[in-house]
Amino acid sequence: MLYFFMLKLFSGSANLHLSKEVAKLLNTPLAEAEIVRFGNSEVKVTVQEDVQDDYCVIIQATSNPTDTHIMEMALFCDALRRQEAQKVMGIIPYFGYAKQDIQHRPGECVSVNVVIKLFETIGFNKLITLDLHDEGSAGIFTIPFKNASAFPLLAHKIADFFKNEKVDLNKVALVSPDQGAVEKVRKFGIEFYGTEKFNEVVIEKKRDQNVMHKAEPYDLYGDIKGKIAIIVDDMVVSGSTMIPAINLCLARGATEVYAAAVHHDFTEGAAERLQNSKLIKFFTTNTIAFKPGDEFAKMIEYSVAPVIAEELQTLKNKDKLYPKQ
Repeated sequence: MLYFFMLKLFSGSANLHLSKEVAKLLNTPLAEAEIVRFGNSEVKVTVQEDVQDDYCVIIQATSNPTDTHIMEMALFCDALRRQEAQKVMGIIPYFGYAKQDIQHRPGECVSVNVVIKLFETIGFNKLITLDLHDEGSAGIFTIPFKNASAFPLLAHKIADFFKNEKVDLNKVALVSPDQGAVEKVRKFGIEFYGTEKFNEVVIEKKRDQNVMHKAEPYDLYGDIKGKIAIIVDDMVVSGSTMIPAINLCLARGATEVYAAAVHHDFTEGAAERLQNSKLIKFFTTNTIAFKPGDEFAKMIEYSVAPVIAEELQTLKNKDKLYPKQ
């Protein structure tokens, strides 16, 4: 006879509210652990439950402060391994350092490779993230890895928003803010329109690798005149890509501009810049917990808890073990 693993769900400190939402959907309590931060910035993780032979899951976004949350994640895994957990899986709603996936200039590190190697070496059996910045980075992993997506959830929520506003979706144009987001927008659009037959608008931009957060749009390709534009991207950081794209869409004849991004990894002042822009609404998710100053009136946030809960429910249904002898 086969039995399910005993699933223990832990939460890091990055986004406890999201972890609680996931636990509620799964009807599974969060397991007990203590996270202590010392005055010298070091952190200590102590698992306070018996996890021997259990399947343990840690939910932790590696968002700002990125280094702190990555170290906490690694220490969590080490603590569980030392208590003889059967397997340890990490759910990383937002994967920090994912944008640093290529050497742009001589002498640069490739940070995402280093983070992946750290998680693999410390003992994770599997990792799941949401909308990794570059899907090609999935090929770096040597342990089971899944790049799940919140784009379908976001697309359905935004489509419902416009339907409630009595807006014909055929009057909406989806815009890729650069060439790198074309495939993301395509996937979003299939869910948004419910068909693969739709036109996509693409903005051509160039980023100055010698200047942080500086990107300028060159041109726009596609029919946007007289339409409502939705600029779709996986993340917004400073707004340096988004705000020029908003202005270009309006200059080319869009009647209104909205934006949608899974991750809001805001730098200081980004929320204020978006609020003061000509943007109508900014749709996003809660993969990253708000910091003071991150929220603004034009923002609408949706929870990714159902996406994570579905991944874990699939895990509970598929991963089994034989009873102890």
